[in-house]
Amino acid sequence: MNSSKSVEELNNHKQGRDGIIAAHMEDVLRELGEDPSREGLLATPMRAEKALKFLTSGYQADLQDIVNGAIFEERCDEMVVVKDIEFFSLCEHHLLPFYGKAHVAYIPNNRIIGLSKIPRIVDMFARRLQVQERLTKQVAECLQELLDAQGVGVIIEARHFCMMMRGVEKQHSATTTSSMLGVLRRRKETRDEFLALVRQNSLYA
Repeated sequence: MNSSKSVEELNNHKQGRDGIIAAHMEDVLRELGEDPSREGLLATPMRAEKALKFLTSGYQADLQDIVNGAIFEERCDEMVVVKDIEFFSLCEHHLLPFYGKAHVAYIPNNRIIGLSKIPRIVDMFARRLQVQERLTKQVAECLQELLDAQGVGVIIEARHFCMMMRGVEKQHSATTTSSMLGVLRRRKETRDEFLALVRQNSLYA
C-alpha cells in the first residue's frame, strides 16, 4: 500500500516544487533537437509536468480515503466479481503507457466492500510507475488485507507501448497476469468458476 517510508518521503519531496519537472522538460526538449521557445512548445513542459503528476497520483492516494468506510458486515460467502475495469499505467522501464482491463473477484468472509471502491483501488496502484506483474499482486493483496476474504483473484490483460512502439514492435501482442490468494489459489473448482465468469460476455456487449 502507500504507507511506506519511501512514499512519504516522495510526497514530502513533491510539496512546493511546482515547475521543477517542467524546467527539466525544457532541457529534454533541447536534447531531442527541439526549440522549447517556439510557439507550439511554450506550454509543453508544464503540460508534461501536470500529466506526469496525474499519471503517478497513486503515490499520493490514501487508501482509507478511497475506501471511505465502505466495508460492511454482511452474511455472504459467494464470489463477487467486478470485471472489465479499464486502467492506464506507466511502464517503469521506459515511461511508456500500458493499458487494459482488470478482472477482480473475492469470496467474502462476511465482509463486503462497496463495488465502486474496487476500480478505485485498481487506479490507486495503476497510477504509479509499474510493472504489470506487481500491479496485479498489489491489487489482490490490498483487497485481501482490507476484507480478510476467503480468497481473492485478480487477472489483468494489457497492451504495452514499450512492445508496440519500440523494441520488437508487435502491435497486437497482449500480456495476461494473475494473482490468486486463499481459496482461489487452493481450489481448482473455485478458480475455474472465476475464469468462467471472466470469459462470459458482458450484459451490454
